[in-house]
Amino acid sequence: MRVLLTGATGFIGRAVARALRQRGHTVVRAMRRAAAGDADALQVDFAAVPRSAWWTPRLEGIDAVVNAVGILRETGDQSFEALHTAAPVELFHACAAAGVRSVVQVSALGADGSARSAYHRSKKAADDVLRSLPLRGAIVQPSLVYGPNGTSAALFNKLAIAPVLPFPQGGRMQVQPVHLQDVVDGIVRLVEAPPDRVATFAFAGPRPLPLRAYLAELRAALGESSPQWIVPVPAALFRLGASVAGHLPGSMLDRETADMLLAGNAAPDNRLPALLGREPLAPRAFVAPATREAARRGAALDLWLPVLRIALALMWVWTAAVSFGLYPVQDSYALLARVGLQGGLATIALYGAAVLDLVLGVLTLAAPARWRRTVWLAQLALVGGYTVLVTAFLPEYWLHPYGPVSKNLPILAAIALLWALEPPARRER
Repeated sequence: MRVLLTGATGFIGRAVARALRQRGHTVVRAMRRAAAGDADALQVDFAAVPRSAWWTPRLEGIDAVVNAVGILRETGDQSFEALHTAAPVELFHACAAAGVRSVVQVSALGADGSARSAYHRSKKAADDVLRSLPLRGAIVQPSLVYGPNGTSAALFNKLAIAPVLPFPQGGRMQVQPVHLQDVVDGIVRLVEAPPDRVATFAFAGPRPLPLRAYLAELRAALGESSPQWIVPVPAALFRLGASVAGHLPGSMLDRETADMLLAGNAAPDNRLPALLGREPLAPRAFVAPATREAARRGAALDLWLPVLRIALALMWVWTAAVSFGLYPVQDSYALLARVGLQGGLATIALYGAAVLDLVLGVLTLAAPARWRRTVWLAQLALVGGYTVLVTAFLPEYWLHPYGPVSKNLPILAAIALLWALEPPARRER
Protein backbone atom coordinates (compact mmCIF):
# COMPACT_ATOMS: atom_id res chain seq x y z
CA MET A 1 0.00 0.00 0.00
CA ARG A 2 1.21 3.52 -0.82
CA VAL A 3 0.43 5.93 2.03
CA LEU A 4 0.71 9.72 2.03
CA LEU A 5 1.61 10.88 5.54
CA THR A 6 1.39 14.55 6.51
CA GLY A 7 3.13 15.76 9.65
CA ALA A 8 5.74 13.10 8.97
CA THR A 9 8.43 14.88 11.01
CA GLY A 10 6.21 15.32 14.06
CA PHE A 11 6.04 13.28 17.25
CA ILE A 12 3.24 10.94 16.12
CA GLY A 13 4.03 11.20 12.40
CA ARG A 14 7.60 9.90 12.71
CA ALA A 15 6.43 6.87 14.66
CA VAL A 16 3.60 6.15 12.19
CA ALA A 17 6.01 6.35 9.24
CA ARG A 18 8.37 3.87 10.89
CA ALA A 19 5.57 1.45 11.75
CA LEU A 20 4.03 1.56 8.26
CA ARG A 21 7.40 0.85 6.66
CA GLN A 22 7.95 -2.07 9.01
CA ARG A 23 4.64 -3.48 7.76
CA GLY A 24 5.88 -3.27 4.17
CA HIS A 25 4.01 -0.15 3.09
CA THR A 26 5.52 2.68 1.04
CA VAL A 27 5.29 6.01 2.88
CA VAL A 28 5.27 9.31 1.01
CA ARG A 29 6.20 11.88 3.67
CA ALA A 30 4.68 15.33 3.26
CA MET A 31 6.88 17.90 5.00
CA ARG A 32 7.82 21.56 4.92
CA ARG A 33 11.40 20.85 3.85
CA ALA A 34 12.01 17.79 1.71
CA ALA A 35 15.49 16.71 0.65
CA ALA A 36 16.20 17.06 -3.06
CA GLY A 37 16.01 13.75 -4.87
CA ASP A 38 13.96 11.98 -2.18
CA ALA A 39 11.30 10.18 -4.23
CA ASP A 40 9.24 9.38 -1.15
CA ALA A 41 9.08 12.96 0.12
CA LEU A 42 6.67 15.70 -0.85
CA GLN A 43 7.49 19.30 0.04
CA VAL A 44 4.39 21.16 1.19
CA ASP A 45 3.67 23.92 3.70
CA PHE A 46 0.29 23.53 5.44
CA ALA A 47 0.56 27.12 6.67
CA ALA A 48 0.21 28.24 3.04
CA VAL A 49 -3.02 26.14 2.73
CA PRO A 50 -2.40 24.33 -0.57
CA ARG A 51 -5.69 23.99 -2.48
CA SER A 52 -7.40 20.76 -3.43
CA ALA A 53 -6.43 21.30 -7.09
CA TRP A 54 -2.76 21.29 -6.02
CA TRP A 55 -3.21 18.04 -4.10
CA THR A 56 -5.22 16.08 -6.70
CA PRO A 57 -2.39 15.21 -9.14
CA ARG A 58 -0.08 14.45 -6.25
CA LEU A 59 -2.52 11.88 -4.89
CA GLU A 60 -2.23 9.73 -8.00
CA GLY A 61 -1.23 6.22 -6.94
CA ILE A 62 -1.91 6.95 -3.26
CA ASP A 63 -4.03 4.30 -1.51
CA ALA A 64 -4.43 5.96 1.89
CA VAL A 65 -3.75 9.30 3.57
CA VAL A 66 -2.84 9.86 7.22
CA ASN A 67 -3.02 13.46 8.40
CA ALA A 68 -0.86 13.86 11.52
CA VAL A 69 -0.26 17.60 11.31
CA GLY A 70 -0.79 19.33 14.64
CA ILE A 71 0.47 22.17 16.82
CA LEU A 72 -0.27 22.81 20.48
CA ARG A 73 0.36 26.55 20.32
CA GLU A 74 0.19 29.09 17.53
CA THR A 75 3.52 30.72 16.58
CA GLY A 76 4.31 33.02 13.68
CA ASP A 77 2.44 31.84 10.59
CA GLN A 78 1.60 28.50 12.23
CA SER A 79 -2.09 29.03 13.06
CA PHE A 80 -4.77 26.56 14.17
CA GLU A 81 -7.06 27.79 11.39
CA ALA A 82 -4.51 27.02 8.67
CA LEU A 83 -2.85 23.85 9.97
CA HIS A 84 -5.79 22.15 11.71
CA THR A 85 -8.72 23.24 9.56
CA ALA A 86 -8.19 24.95 6.20
CA ALA A 87 -5.27 22.85 4.87
CA PRO A 88 -6.67 19.45 5.97
CA VAL A 89 -10.10 20.32 4.51
CA GLU A 90 -8.52 21.03 1.12
CA LEU A 91 -6.63 17.73 1.35
CA PHE A 92 -9.77 15.78 2.29
CA HIS A 93 -11.71 17.20 -0.66
CA ALA A 94 -8.81 16.27 -2.96
CA CYS A 95 -8.83 12.72 -1.55
CA ALA A 96 -12.54 12.38 -2.37
CA ALA A 97 -11.98 13.73 -5.89
CA ALA A 98 -8.92 11.53 -6.54
CA GLY A 99 -10.54 8.31 -5.32
CA VAL A 100 -8.15 7.73 -2.42
CA ARG A 101 -9.11 4.48 -0.70
CA SER A 102 -9.20 5.83 2.86
CA VAL A 103 -8.20 8.73 5.14
CA VAL A 104 -7.11 8.63 8.78
CA GLN A 105 -7.27 11.99 10.54
CA VAL A 106 -5.30 12.36 13.80
CA SER A 107 -7.50 14.69 15.83
CA ALA A 108 -7.68 15.08 19.62
CA LEU A 109 -9.85 13.88 22.47
CA GLY A 110 -12.21 16.72 23.29
CA ALA A 111 -12.68 17.88 19.68
CA ASP A 112 -16.46 17.55 19.97
CA GLY A 113 -19.59 19.64 20.49
CA SER A 114 -18.41 20.82 23.90
CA ALA A 115 -14.98 21.97 22.67
CA ARG A 116 -14.02 25.38 24.07
CA SER A 117 -10.34 25.81 23.19
CA ALA A 118 -9.28 27.12 19.79
CA TYR A 119 -7.10 24.02 19.47
CA HIS A 120 -10.04 21.62 19.83
CA ARG A 121 -12.47 23.71 17.79
CA SER A 122 -10.03 23.85 14.87
CA LYS A 123 -9.59 20.07 14.98
CA LYS A 124 -13.37 19.53 15.17
CA ALA A 125 -13.98 21.74 12.12
CA ALA A 126 -11.76 19.49 9.96
CA ASP A 127 -13.23 16.34 11.51
CA ASP A 128 -16.76 17.46 10.61
CA VAL A 129 -15.81 18.04 6.98
CA LEU A 130 -14.17 14.61 6.74
CA ARG A 131 -17.31 12.95 8.14
CA SER A 132 -19.39 14.60 5.41
CA LEU A 133 -17.33 13.26 2.50
CA PRO A 134 -17.87 9.94 0.65
CA LEU A 135 -14.69 8.36 2.00
CA ARG A 136 -13.68 5.37 4.05
CA GLY A 137 -11.54 6.07 7.06
CA ALA A 138 -11.32 7.16 10.67
CA ILE A 139 -10.93 10.13 12.95
CA VAL A 140 -8.52 9.20 15.73
CA GLN A 141 -8.90 11.21 18.93
CA PRO A 142 -6.01 10.40 21.30
CA SER A 143 -5.92 11.42 24.94
CA LEU A 144 -2.60 12.63 26.43
CA VAL A 145 0.04 10.79 24.40
CA TYR A 146 3.21 9.68 26.18
CA GLY A 147 6.25 8.53 24.24
CA PRO A 148 10.05 8.80 24.09
CA ASN A 149 11.25 12.26 23.03
CA GLY A 150 7.71 13.63 23.17
CA THR A 151 7.24 17.21 24.36
CA SER A 152 4.26 16.29 26.52
CA ALA A 153 6.13 13.28 27.93
CA ALA A 154 9.01 15.57 28.93
CA LEU A 155 6.55 17.92 30.61
CA PHE A 156 4.82 15.19 32.61
CA ASN A 157 8.15 13.57 33.54
CA LYS A 158 9.26 16.94 34.89
CA LEU A 159 6.03 17.36 36.83
CA ALA A 160 6.31 13.81 38.18
CA ILE A 161 9.87 14.23 39.39
CA ALA A 162 9.15 17.43 41.36
CA PRO A 163 9.09 16.82 45.15
CA VAL A 164 6.47 19.56 45.64
CA LEU A 165 3.93 20.55 43.00
CA PRO A 166 1.39 23.38 43.30
CA PHE A 167 -1.64 22.40 41.23
CA PRO A 168 -5.28 23.49 40.92
CA GLN A 169 -7.91 21.12 42.31
CA GLY A 170 -5.05 19.33 44.04
CA GLY A 171 -4.49 17.44 40.76
CA ARG A 172 -7.86 15.67 40.92
CA MET A 173 -8.88 16.32 37.28
CA GLN A 174 -9.40 13.08 35.35
CA VAL A 175 -6.97 12.04 32.59
CA GLN A 176 -6.54 8.85 30.59
CA PRO A 177 -3.02 8.91 29.13
CA VAL A 178 -2.08 6.57 26.31
CA HIS A 179 1.32 5.39 25.13
CA LEU A 180 2.58 6.43 21.70
CA GLN A 181 3.10 2.83 20.57
CA ASP A 182 -0.54 1.96 21.24
CA VAL A 183 -1.69 5.02 19.29
CA VAL A 184 0.57 4.09 16.37
CA ASP A 185 -0.58 0.45 16.38
CA GLY A 186 -4.19 1.64 16.27
CA ILE A 187 -3.53 4.02 13.37
CA VAL A 188 -1.78 1.30 11.38
CA ARG A 189 -4.73 -1.06 11.88
CA LEU A 190 -7.13 1.63 10.66
CA VAL A 191 -4.97 2.28 7.58
CA GLU A 192 -4.92 -1.41 6.72
CA ALA A 193 -8.58 -2.11 7.53
CA PRO A 194 -10.54 1.17 7.38
CA PRO A 195 -14.24 1.37 8.31
CA ASP A 196 -16.65 1.61 5.38
CA ARG A 197 -17.60 5.13 6.45
CA VAL A 198 -15.57 7.65 8.39
CA ALA A 199 -15.87 6.68 12.08
CA THR A 200 -14.53 8.31 15.23
CA PHE A 201 -12.16 6.39 17.51
CA ALA A 202 -11.20 7.65 20.96
CA PHE A 203 -7.71 6.39 21.81
CA ALA A 204 -6.95 6.33 25.52
CA GLY A 205 -5.21 4.31 28.20
CA PRO A 206 -6.76 1.43 30.15
CA ARG A 207 -8.67 3.61 32.65
CA PRO A 208 -9.31 7.20 33.74
CA LEU A 209 -7.38 8.35 36.80
CA PRO A 210 -6.76 11.63 38.63
CA LEU A 211 -3.83 13.62 37.31
CA ARG A 212 -2.09 13.28 40.68
CA ALA A 213 -2.37 9.48 40.39
CA TYR A 214 -0.94 9.61 36.85
CA LEU A 215 2.02 11.62 38.12
CA ALA A 216 2.47 9.15 41.00
CA GLU A 217 2.60 6.23 38.53
CA LEU A 218 5.07 8.08 36.32
CA ARG A 219 7.14 8.93 39.38
CA ALA A 220 7.33 5.25 40.29
CA ALA A 221 8.14 4.33 36.68
CA LEU A 222 11.02 6.82 36.77
CA GLY A 223 12.42 5.14 39.89
CA GLU A 224 11.46 7.79 42.48
CA SER A 225 10.34 6.07 45.68
CA SER A 226 9.52 9.11 47.83
CA PRO A 227 5.96 10.49 47.69
CA GLN A 228 5.12 13.74 45.93
CA TRP A 229 3.44 16.55 47.85
CA ILE A 230 0.78 18.26 45.72
CA VAL A 231 -0.33 21.63 47.08
CA PRO A 232 -3.77 22.84 45.95
CA VAL A 233 -3.76 26.33 44.43
CA PRO A 234 -6.67 28.44 43.14
CA ALA A 235 -7.46 27.88 39.45
CA ALA A 236 -7.32 31.64 38.86
CA LEU A 237 -3.73 31.75 40.17
CA PHE A 238 -2.80 28.79 37.95
CA ARG A 239 -4.28 30.53 34.91
CA LEU A 240 -2.39 33.72 35.76
CA GLY A 241 0.89 31.79 35.97
CA ALA A 242 0.06 30.07 32.68
CA SER A 243 -0.56 33.44 31.02
CA VAL A 244 2.89 34.59 32.11
CA ALA A 245 4.49 31.30 31.00
CA GLY A 246 2.84 31.72 27.61
CA HIS A 247 5.21 34.61 26.87
CA LEU A 248 8.32 32.49 27.52
CA PRO A 249 10.06 30.89 24.51
CA GLY A 250 9.47 27.14 24.26
CA SER A 251 6.84 27.03 27.00
CA MET A 252 4.09 24.43 26.54
CA LEU A 253 1.90 26.23 29.02
CA ASP A 254 -0.31 29.23 28.24
CA ARG A 255 -3.82 30.31 29.22
CA GLU A 256 -5.45 27.96 26.68
CA THR A 257 -3.40 24.85 27.51
CA ALA A 258 -4.05 25.57 31.19
CA ASP A 259 -7.79 25.54 30.53
CA MET A 260 -7.41 22.26 28.62
CA LEU A 261 -5.56 20.75 31.57
CA LEU A 262 -8.16 21.95 34.05
CA ALA A 263 -10.93 20.41 31.96
CA GLY A 264 -9.39 16.93 32.17
CA ASN A 265 -8.95 14.48 29.32
CA ALA A 266 -10.75 11.16 29.77
CA ALA A 267 -12.58 9.05 27.16
CA PRO A 268 -16.11 7.84 27.95
CA ASP A 269 -15.96 5.46 24.96
CA ASN A 270 -12.41 4.20 24.53
CA ARG A 271 -12.27 2.17 21.29
CA LEU A 272 -8.57 1.40 21.40
CA PRO A 273 -8.71 -1.89 23.40
CA ALA A 274 -11.17 -3.47 20.95
CA LEU A 275 -9.12 -2.27 17.98
CA LEU A 276 -5.85 -3.61 19.39
CA GLY A 277 -7.40 -6.78 20.82
CA ARG A 278 -5.63 -6.11 24.12
CA GLU A 279 -5.41 -3.60 26.93
CA PRO A 280 -3.29 -0.50 26.21
CA LEU A 281 -0.20 0.05 28.32
CA ALA A 282 -0.76 1.43 31.82
CA PRO A 283 1.22 4.54 32.87
CA ARG A 284 3.40 2.51 35.24
CA ALA A 285 4.74 0.71 32.15
CA PHE A 286 5.31 3.85 30.07
CA VAL A 287 9.01 4.06 30.95
CA ALA A 288 11.03 1.03 29.86
CA PRO A 289 13.43 -0.24 32.55
CA ALA A 290 16.38 0.16 30.17
CA THR A 291 15.66 3.88 29.74
CA ARG A 292 14.49 4.62 33.29
CA GLU A 293 17.65 6.23 34.63
CA ALA A 294 18.21 8.34 31.50
CA ALA A 295 14.58 9.51 31.61
CA ARG A 296 14.82 10.32 35.32
CA ARG A 297 18.01 12.33 34.84
CA GLY A 298 16.53 14.15 31.85
CA ALA A 299 13.45 15.06 33.87
CA ALA A 300 15.58 16.25 36.80
CA LEU A 301 17.65 18.46 34.49
CA ASP A 302 14.51 19.86 32.84
CA LEU A 303 13.12 20.68 36.27
CA TRP A 304 16.17 22.13 38.01
CA LEU A 305 18.20 23.83 35.26
CA PRO A 306 15.75 26.76 35.01
CA VAL A 307 15.92 27.07 38.82
CA LEU A 308 19.72 27.13 38.61
CA ARG A 309 19.62 29.86 35.94
CA ILE A 310 17.28 31.99 38.05
CA ALA A 311 19.50 31.52 41.11
CA LEU A 312 22.60 32.57 39.15
CA ALA A 313 20.81 35.59 37.70
CA LEU A 314 19.75 36.70 41.19
CA MET A 315 23.31 36.23 42.44
CA TRP A 316 24.72 38.54 39.72
CA VAL A 317 22.00 41.15 40.19
CA TRP A 318 22.46 41.10 43.96
CA THR A 319 26.24 41.50 43.74
CA ALA A 320 25.66 44.47 41.42
CA ALA A 321 23.27 46.04 43.94
CA VAL A 322 25.75 45.46 46.76
CA SER A 323 28.56 47.08 44.76
CA PHE A 324 26.39 50.08 43.86
CA GLY A 325 26.08 51.01 47.51
CA LEU A 326 24.29 48.46 49.67
CA TYR A 327 27.70 47.54 51.04
CA PRO A 328 29.54 50.57 52.49
CA VAL A 329 31.43 52.15 49.59
CA GLN A 330 34.41 53.10 51.75
CA ASP A 331 34.84 49.47 52.79
CA SER A 332 34.78 48.48 49.11
CA TYR A 333 37.49 51.06 48.38
CA ALA A 334 39.56 49.67 51.27
CA LEU A 335 39.42 46.18 49.77
CA LEU A 336 40.36 47.51 46.32
CA ALA A 337 43.31 49.38 47.86
CA ARG A 338 44.70 46.07 49.11
CA VAL A 339 44.58 44.84 45.48
CA GLY A 340 46.53 47.95 44.42
CA LEU A 341 43.64 50.04 43.02
CA GLN A 342 43.10 53.55 44.36
CA GLY A 343 41.53 56.82 43.30
CA GLY A 344 39.93 56.92 39.86
CA LEU A 345 41.03 53.39 39.04
CA ALA A 346 39.25 52.09 42.14
CA THR A 347 36.06 53.91 41.18
CA ILE A 348 36.19 52.51 37.64
CA ALA A 349 36.85 49.01 38.99
CA LEU A 350 34.03 49.18 41.56
CA TYR A 351 31.27 50.53 39.37
CA GLY A 352 32.51 48.86 36.18
CA ALA A 353 32.36 45.48 37.92
CA ALA A 354 28.89 46.34 39.24
CA VAL A 355 27.63 47.13 35.73
CA LEU A 356 29.21 43.93 34.41
CA ASP A 357 27.54 41.90 37.16
CA LEU A 358 24.18 43.47 36.33
CA VAL A 359 24.58 42.76 32.60
CA LEU A 360 25.50 39.15 33.29
CA GLY A 361 22.47 38.78 35.55
CA VAL A 362 20.14 40.01 32.81
CA LEU A 363 21.82 37.91 30.11
CA THR A 364 21.57 34.78 32.28
CA LEU A 365 17.80 34.92 31.79
CA ALA A 366 17.39 36.84 28.55
CA ALA A 367 20.33 35.98 26.27
CA PRO A 368 19.36 34.46 22.88
CA ALA A 369 20.31 30.81 22.49
CA ARG A 370 23.21 31.67 20.16
CA TRP A 371 24.79 33.85 22.87
CA ARG A 372 24.37 31.64 25.88
CA ARG A 373 27.62 29.67 25.61
CA THR A 374 29.50 32.97 25.45
CA VAL A 375 27.61 34.22 28.51
CA TRP A 376 28.57 31.12 30.51
CA LEU A 377 32.23 31.48 29.44
CA ALA A 378 32.21 35.13 30.50
CA GLN A 379 30.84 34.15 33.90
CA LEU A 380 33.45 31.43 34.30
CA ALA A 381 36.19 33.92 33.44
CA LEU A 382 34.87 36.55 35.84
CA VAL A 383 34.32 34.23 38.82
CA GLY A 384 37.66 32.57 38.13
CA GLY A 385 39.36 35.97 37.91
CA TYR A 386 37.81 37.14 41.17
CA THR A 387 38.97 33.92 42.83
CA VAL A 388 42.56 34.36 41.61
CA LEU A 389 42.71 38.00 42.73
CA VAL A 390 41.33 37.21 46.18
CA THR A 391 43.75 34.30 46.54
CA ALA A 392 46.70 36.53 45.61
CA PHE A 393 45.81 39.66 47.63
CA LEU A 394 43.30 38.57 50.28
CA PRO A 395 44.20 34.94 51.02
CA GLU A 396 42.71 35.08 54.53
CA TYR A 397 39.22 35.01 52.96
CA TRP A 398 39.80 31.31 52.18
CA LEU A 399 39.76 30.78 55.96
CA HIS A 400 36.62 32.83 56.57
CA PRO A 401 33.99 30.66 58.35
CA TYR A 402 31.25 31.76 55.92
CA GLY A 403 33.32 30.69 52.91
CA PRO A 404 33.05 33.82 50.68
CA VAL A 405 35.73 32.44 48.35
CA SER A 406 35.38 28.67 48.68
CA LYS A 407 31.73 29.03 47.58
CA ASN A 408 33.08 30.09 44.19
CA LEU A 409 34.05 26.48 43.55
CA PRO A 410 30.47 25.07 43.34
CA ILE A 411 29.42 28.22 41.46
CA LEU A 412 32.11 27.55 38.87
CA ALA A 413 30.96 23.93 38.62
CA ALA A 414 27.32 25.01 38.15
CA ILE A 415 28.24 27.48 35.39
CA ALA A 416 30.41 24.85 33.70
CA LEU A 417 27.45 22.45 33.75
CA LEU A 418 25.21 25.05 32.08
CA TRP A 419 27.90 25.66 29.45
CA ALA A 420 28.32 21.93 28.77
CA LEU A 421 24.56 21.37 28.40
CA GLU A 422 24.11 24.27 25.99
CA PRO A 423 23.82 23.04 22.37
CA PRO A 424 26.78 24.33 20.32
CA ALA A 425 25.87 27.05 17.83
CA ARG A 426 25.34 25.70 14.32
CA ARG A 427 27.75 26.90 11.72
CA GLU A 428 26.24 28.29 8.55
CA ARG A 429 27.45 26.64 5.36
